[in-house]
Amino acid sequence: MILGLRTAIYPSPDLQGAKAWYEQVLERKPYFDEPFYVGFAVGGFELGLVPEGEPGTSGPQPLWGVADADAALARLLELGASIIEPVTEVGGGIRVVAVKDPFGNRFGIIENPHFKPSEVE
Repeated sequence: MILGLRTAIYPSPDLQGAKAWYEQVLERKPYFDEPFYVGFAVGGFELGLVPEGEPGTSGPQPLWGVADADAALARLLELGASIIEPVTEVGGGIRVVAVKDPFGNRFGIIENPHFKPSEVE
């Protein structure tokens, strides 16, 4: 049985550069930091960086929760991301946005007033 999202992995051939950028975005240091994998704990989930693979904006598109999509977008742009999809209301007060990180990966965020952290297993 599928238990829910646990990890989103981003290909990062410039692993040290990606680690530094995501430390700023996530405002935390990785809990696991090896030459083959860097892992950040984010709200009970994991954002992982691997040195192999081809960065891209197609394929799986995880969305990371934020309290304010506009503020989060502004900060990501300040840190060097570029807009793929602007902040968009998708119904029920849910707002999504996607950027391309400086390494070529899609990084999606979601402001969802209905999300209940207590229900995460």
